[in-house]
Formats: sequence, structure tokens, C-alpha cells
Amino acid sequence: MNYSKFSNWISKQIKASRRLNSVITLYLIFLMASSRTHTLTAAARFSNSSKSRFHYFLKDNSEIAVYTLSELSKKQARQFSKINKGLSSAKLPWNIAISVDATILNRSSLHTQNSKRFNHGKGFVVGHQWTNIVLHINDKVIPLPPIPFYTRKYCKQNGIEYQTENTRVAEYLRQLSLEEYIGHHAPEKVVVLADSGYDDHKIQKAIAGKNWKFIIALKSTRSVKTEKAFNTTKKTEDWKSVTVSFKNNRKIGWKTIRAPKNSGNKKWMEFRIRQITGYLKNFGKAQLICSQFKTKSNKGRRKHLACNDLKATARQIVIGYRLRWAIEIFHKEVKMFLGFEDVSSKYFSSVISHVHWVYCAYILLNSAPPGFHIEMKSMAEKQLMINKIIENKGLSAVNQLLTQVKGPQRLKAFIQKALNGSSSSKTPVLCELTGF
Repeated sequence: MNYSKFSNWISKQIKASRRLNSVITLYLIFLMASSRTHTLTAAARFSNSSKSRFHYFLKDNSEIAVYTLSELSKKQARQFSKINKGLSSAKLPWNIAISVDATILNRSSLHTQNSKRFNHGKGFVVGHQWTNIVLHINDKVIPLPPIPFYTRKYCKQNGIEYQTENTRVAEYLRQLSLEEYIGHHAPEKVVVLADSGYDDHKIQKAIAGKNWKFIIALKSTRSVKTEKAFNTTKKTEDWKSVTVSFKNNRKIGWKTIRAPKNSGNKKWMEFRIRQITGYLKNFGKAQLICSQFKTKSNKGRRKHLACNDLKATARQIVIGYRLRWAIEIFHKEVKMFLGFEDVSSKYFSSVISHVHWVYCAYILLNSAPPGFHIEMKSMAEKQLMINKIIENKGLSAVNQLLTQVKGPQRLKAFIQKALNGSSSSKTPVLCELTGF
């Protein structure tokens, strides 16, 4: 596959004006190619143009980036949904999963727009927080337009109403129309996966309001009641934390289940679980699961899960929650291969554009570009293929010139001018070749 066919394929996936289409195509190919850094300086060097070209492109066209990502995700979701076989090879009662998780785009200073110190992992980091929403169809990950976190200062400067992350996630899920992505579907076959950071009754009610199911990790302090306690006490009394509730119901014994492993030599891993049907405070009835990796000492960390699908088995709930690991891999790939954190602009509109174009590049790489083998699954292999296409760009230009009328004579004239010391800036064919 030559460079012109590849760039034309990318250009056809984008709905933008002719003036912007060429810049967008160049920037996407640059992000998809393997590079040490994906900064504006590297983009200018890659395209043999100025840095300011990409600076103003990112700063002034964030709406186009958001729209393009929305259209690409809808197109890919429709393609995958036509051959949807269900989650985990139809071993789960749900066909589509929606994962919610946040990641930090690290910055070196608080002086950039909308940057903040976040308590992330083992300490504080400075940067921008993005809450990602991804679809799981046929075990493929499709990123939807993410939710940026706005600081109070940024909201005040731009006339935006300040909202917490969980409030914005709940509103996003209420407004999310899956019909635009996968067409007509059974809402009870959709499950939302999230960690304990999204253990919020607003989010849970928003999911239940759309008749979707959820599997959410609970905070250790989340108030719950067993079914017996709910029927025998007042609704405002006797709420206990989920940790205490399982401790008070030790008569419910542990059961061992096996779940498929995501990677490694072993194909299976064992968990021990306890299951209670109870009630979440400010929400309603749900299945409560206490799970733990099965080890010799059985002293590992315990995770409490809640699922509002009362027909699902405990094994299905644990396996379903483990699908959430795919969004962690998505975060790793966009940071390691596509330059998610390689933006150094002062303006947050440039950051918005960059993040959305990175996600567009991720979708295009997983859309089976023409000339890519089906067996090519890893991001590194796909980037090596793109690098080969770019390396052969000069040879493709020479081949195209030779097929034109008087092509050999024109190429000979270009080479003679270069050998005589004439400027070759107006001869793009020679600029693409090594040595000119």
C-alpha cells in the first residue's frame, strides 16, 4: 500500500472543509506513526511545515475534533454491532458494555489553562482530568467523546456552571443515545462498568432510568441493607457499611469460581466470593458481591461489587466487571503509542483538540485500514506498518511521476537541477527522497 492511497483513505473518513482536510490528514498520520514524541515541533518536522500551522489548527478547531470523533465512533460502532456476538463470546447475559474511567493528562505547570493538582495513585499530579466513556462490542473498545473536568477558576472565566465529575458523568449517561451508535437494541442487554470512584446514587439512578444494568465497585463505606433488614426496620435506620454487612453475615459461606485470565500463561484464575441480595442506600435492590483472589493465605484485598441485574449469577458479575480492564489498556496504548500526553499548549482548547484527534487515530488504527493484515492486532505492529508506508512515500511519488506523460524526462530534469545546486523546494518528488 502506498502513501497516497493511505492518506486518501483517511481523508475520506473525515468530514471537514477542503482547507482543513489536508491538515487533519497530516496530523492523524503523524499521531498514528511511531515517534519518540508527538509534539507540535515533531509534527512540523514530519510535515515539512511550520509549527504555527498546527498551533492555530488545534487552538481554533476544537469543535471539529469533537464532531469528527463522534462520527467516527458511531460509524465503527454500527459496523461492529452488525456482527455482534455478545460479551465474552456470548458467555454473559449482556451484549454491550459501557466502561467509565478517568485518566490524567500530566502537565508540568499550574499556569496552563484548566490545570489542577489531582490526588491520583500514590500522590498528587498536575494536569487535566479526562473521564473516558468507551463501548465494548465484540470485545473491541470504541472510545466516545470524553468528558473534560473543568476547574472552578476555568468555569468562572468562561461562564460555565461548575459541576463535579460524577454529576457530569450522570448527565452524560442520561443524554447518551445508543440508537445513534448501534441502532435498535434491547436496553436490558446493556451493562455499565465502573470502579468505586463512581459509586454514586446519581449515576446508578441515571443508568437504571435507561433500563440498563450496572456492575459498579462499592466504596467500603457505602451504606447497604440485607433484604431481611430492609423488610423489618425503618427505611432511615439500620444502614451499615458494605464491609460491616458482609462481616455480620459470615454464615454465608465462600464459594470458589473460575474466570478467564486476560493475559499470561495460565488461562484461568480463581476467586472466592460471597453473595447477598440487598439494598443500596438512595437507590434500591441489587446483588452485592464480595470477591477476593484465591490464595493460600486468603488475605488478599477484597472488592465489593453491586449489580442491579437480579438474574445474573455471581460468576457472570465477576467476569463482567473484569471486562473493565480493557479501558485501562486503552489508556496505556493512547499514552504509550499515540502521544496522549505530548501536548504542551497553554490554551485548553488546543488540549481538547489534541485529545480528540488522538482518539480518532486510535479508532482509525482499529478500523482495518486497507493493506493491513487481519492478524495485525497490536498497536506496535500497526505503527511499524505505517512507518513503512511513510518511508516508501518518496518511491511512490517517483513511480507516479514515471507513469505520467514525459515522466522520465521530467524526473531527469529535476535531478539535474538538484545536482547543479538549484533549489529543490518546488520539487516535492525530490524532497521525499533520501539525500535531497
